[in-house]
Amino acid sequence: MDESGVRDLLRSVTDPDLDGDIVSLGLVNDVTVREDGTTVSVSLALGAPYSSTETAIAEEVRSTLSDAGLEPELSARIPTAVTPDEQVLPKVKNVIAVASGKGGVGKSTMAVNIAAGLSDRGASVGLFDADVYGPNVPRMVGAETPPRTDGETIVPPEQYGMRVMSMDFLTGEDDPVIWRGPMVHKIITQLVEDVDWGELDYLVLDLPPGTGDTQLTILQTLPLTGAVIVTTPEEVALDDAVKGLRMFGKHDTNVLGVAENMAGFRCPDCGSVHDVFGEGGGERLAAEHDLPFLGGVPLDPAVRTGGDGGEPIVLDEGETADAFAAISEAVANNAGIVRRRQASDQP
Repeated sequence: MDESGVRDLLRSVTDPDLDGDIVSLGLVNDVTVREDGTTVSVSLALGAPYSSTETAIAEEVRSTLSDAGLEPELSARIPTAVTPDEQVLPKVKNVIAVASGKGGVGKSTMAVNIAAGLSDRGASVGLFDADVYGPNVPRMVGAETPPRTDGETIVPPEQYGMRVMSMDFLTGEDDPVIWRGPMVHKIITQLVEDVDWGELDYLVLDLPPGTGDTQLTILQTLPLTGAVIVTTPEEVALDDAVKGLRMFGKHDTNVLGVAENMAGFRCPDCGSVHDVFGEGGGERLAAEHDLPFLGGVPLDPAVRTGGDGGEPIVLDEGETADAFAAISEAVANNAGIVRRRQASDQP
């Protein structure tokens, strides 16, 4: 079996999202047949580790080659024309921004649980609390140990398998952050460049609400894979979520989908669901803008308990934990679509 024969075999493996076989789509970077004639090394353009879709593609490749009597050795990378010295965060495979048009919709809760959910799937994850004016992620994950310095590098603490960095570590207790735009730009850039994030599959950013200086700095500075828009079902939140969508659109940033928080309250006594903030708003918003709907999370007191320093609820069991886990999986899958499309579009 030579390289051409291996590629012919792999034409039977299709990408369920890009509507084509992985060879024609350019998702096979390289094929090397070893001297023994049976061991085959295949590099695939898969960019979202622990995405269930990409795992299935890799398993189908492995099965196809094994059925042909070959011993596959698989690896994954997204080709890029940018050298590591020119890249921002060269050791981070995917940067995911979690955003909302307004405060109070549970954006930080969503960011924490997406990050913890990805980590729980086996991914290496960093959680960057970029809400410089209202940082609260350290409290939400119970991260009490501040970062340490190693020369000129900041080493973030780890919590629930995630590397956590926040402006909250750098200010005094209860001290407000009163900064103009240039200072915000400086601190965000410093926290990105001077923090030793290590090798990460995903860096999840908890953005401040709205469309201000912090968001602009991140959009202009970081190589975002995509953004998650968080909303609640009521019209006021949806109106502001649209502004967030338009902000990302103006900066050619992929939106991975819409996640709905506080989607309904299940009465513990009677078991019926009460739509406290309305019903289906996030799903309608996604449909109107031709975006994926990542899922809805019920209004659950356990979310508040987890957000006050307990374990992120995605790591628990039950309906709410499953909802957050499904959103985390959808984020990984949709990040994979973005990365594979980028690889497929390269000449």
